Amino acid sequence: MEILSPAGSPEGLAASIKGGCDAVYLGGKAFGARAFSQNFSDGEIEGAVGYAHDRGVKVYVTVNTLIKDGEMGEAVSFVRFLDDIGADAVLVQDLGLLGRIGGLGISKHASTQMGIHSAEGLEWCHENGIERAVLARELTFEELSSAIKGSKVETEVFVQGALCFCLSGGCLFSSIAGGRSGNRGQCAQPCRKLYSLEGKEGFFLSCADLYGVDWLPRLESIGISAVKIEGRMRSHAYAYLASKVYSMANRGSRPEEYGEELGLLKTVFNRGFCEGYLPGVSSPVQQRYADNRGFFLGSVRVADRKFELSSLKEGVGIRDGLSIFKGREKVGGFKVSSLGTATVPFKIGDGTYEIYRTYDPRIDEIKNLVGEAPRLTGHTKRAPYKQDIEAPGRGAREPELSFYVSSMKALDAVMGHADRVYYDVCGSTAAAEEACEAGGVEFVANLPRFGPLMDLDIPEGGVVANTPDQLHRYRDRRVYGSYHMNMFNSGFPPVMHQATLSVEMSKPMMHEVASRYRGRIEVMAFGRTELMCTRDPGLATGTLKDELGHEFPVYRDGFGLAHVLNSSDLLLLPYLGELASMGVDSIGIDLRKRPSSLAKVVADAYRNRDLGKKGRITEMCGSINYGHYLRGVG
Repeated sequence: MEILSPAGSPEGLAASIKGGCDAVYLGGKAFGARAFSQNFSDGEIEGAVGYAHDRGVKVYVTVNTLIKDGEMGEAVSFVRFLDDIGADAVLVQDLGLLGRIGGLGISKHASTQMGIHSAEGLEWCHENGIERAVLARELTFEELSSAIKGSKVETEVFVQGALCFCLSGGCLFSSIAGGRSGNRGQCAQPCRKLYSLEGKEGFFLSCADLYGVDWLPRLESIGISAVKIEGRMRSHAYAYLASKVYSMANRGSRPEEYGEELGLLKTVFNRGFCEGYLPGVSSPVQQRYADNRGFFLGSVRVADRKFELSSLKEGVGIRDGLSIFKGREKVGGFKVSSLGTATVPFKIGDGTYEIYRTYDPRIDEIKNLVGEAPRLTGHTKRAPYKQDIEAPGRGAREPELSFYVSSMKALDAVMGHADRVYYDVCGSTAAAEEACEAGGVEFVANLPRFGPLMDLDIPEGGVVANTPDQLHRYRDRRVYGSYHMNMFNSGFPPVMHQATLSVEMSKPMMHEVASRYRGRIEVMAFGRTELMCTRDPGLATGTLKDELGHEFPVYRDGFGLAHVLNSSDLLLLPYLGELASMGVDSIGIDLRKRPSSLAKVVADAYRNRDLGKKGRITEMCGSINYGHYLRGVG
């Protein structure tokens, strides 16, 4: 089983390789999901490939963000360059880019951002030229075992490092609420912020770091091809230590043999550890704090600025760096100068405090071991790639109206205005289908957001797919792709009956894609955009409130998933004429979990393009927004 380690910089590359990994993954200056990491220039990537190959280590390069139409030529040129210099694989999220690079010899890996959750998703990968899939981090061990049986593609799972709270590839919180897209590598990490929920305060969206070294034998036993360590934005000491611990464990070393490295790994970066979803569906969240506090040593009683080091759960050495916390507040820190009784070298009140080790002098020895960054150079130039896309001649048209609803009351309210209904799969699905058939409205079953939850009694007819897994499973039906499929360019495969444009697209981007795409397209034009969907069982239905006072509704569905919605409603009612002139085929209106009174007013306003109802809708909703239609993302 391969140990795959992060390389966020030349130092990180050397550190991971010296730690003993089998492969590294790194990113260029663009198109990588870690835009704020140091990353590598073209010449450095070529040098990194040579440096790693000389040491028997493979190099995978991330091109795992969504690609705009105007960037596609550059992105394809970059992948061709990677093929030319002998990179071992490219990691891809964007389905449009995947189609453009299909003829290249370089191995293609499906990023976890692509959302591969099941055996059906792995079959889809095989049929689309993907040789390895990085499986969703939300899968349990049992689900992993079931998914990979008989797989024709390699599989990879995360075992160490940061966990996303949201289903990978589906997080829009940073983008919609903060203007920085995680799908473009610029996540502002709203999951690490403090929130209140139903009168309580905590870091309700902040996952502890994944720690899965004890799972390696079991993962290998079911046929997992590679295990991955997250951490391209962390120090090269972290990269070395994580690579060392996991490579030693993978070779069969006993825990006591890598115990020293493990202790240092937990010191160099630590926001708490968990096993993720591997043992089962339990909460990975660590609500008390979201920052790196180092290795928790225990709680002590401080009196007259003194406490006994022997009262800590872990041993302490000379020159160790200790940080003192009182709840969420860091009181201060100091280096240990003598053993026995510690004297805090600053003013501190008597009381009980938490002690964390944030520094160990042995970490400096590792930095010396890694040494200076290798000089990485190369001379291969990118060959330009010019897109030759024939415009299909899409003309203006009157868009249909498609309503997302989840109750019979809301369905009744939109019935006289809807061309199509996307109805959440639930107990009233059959009744909703009958009502639509009687009213002459197309009925489409809206599938749950998570792939393994597909063993369902779905009515015959159309379905809304949210993942490649679902697209593959229901490929013989009329499939409508939701905005969670992340259609960001005109290269998106026209295999569905209709695709929904990403809600991160601006008006100019929509116009460009519409002018080039041959399939049917839908644009979301009303509703509370889903910012997150999570498998975390600990997030309760209610209202998340951030430190600025914004309120984000949360509801749990019948499949055990929690959904976090935007604090205000998208309202593109004033721009329906523009969307019609682009040739948009359908307008998406999301009224799930909304009262029938609002559904009735919205349906009437959109059917009749009645701008006079904008004020009434705004009053009923509380506030509205225009999403990215007017601003876009970087």
